[in-house]
Amino acid sequence: MEPWAEDAPGVLRLPSGRLVRGRALRLPLPAGPLPEFGLYLQGRPPPPVAWEAQWLRWPDWWLPTDPPAAGEALANLWDRAATSRVEVACNGGRGRTGTALACLAILDGVAPQDALRYVREHYDRRAVETPWQRRFVSRFGR
Repeated sequence: MEPWAEDAPGVLRLPSGRLVRGRALRLPLPAGPLPEFGLYLQGRPPPPVAWEAQWLRWPDWWLPTDPPAAGEALANLWDRAATSRVEVACNGGRGRTGTALACLAILDGVAPQDALRYVREHYDRRAVETPWQRRFVSRFGR
């Protein structure tokens, strides 16, 4: 398996060294290797992809409709990131994707109160767009 290029757009390196690509589904697929697994955060099922994928019902600007299922999906993505090329994506690649990446940072050992800052510094300065998404991150894993 060829890993993500650490300097590739949208690739977040977690403190453990795991690499996760975040992206916007409304944009063309980035050049380079394909993911081996993707977690897609949409209000409706996304179009099919050529790799293994999971859809998590998560309406734009809001929170996952099933928070326990979201926790399980994020834990699965974090586990897979240890050995596979994984990505997480929503339509715009910032709000829901940033929220998911902040939760992955918490699973990776970043303190909940530092996870938002970590993702904004290392992924996108506008990640996690709404107050309820920030609250979701701050309470994740408790």
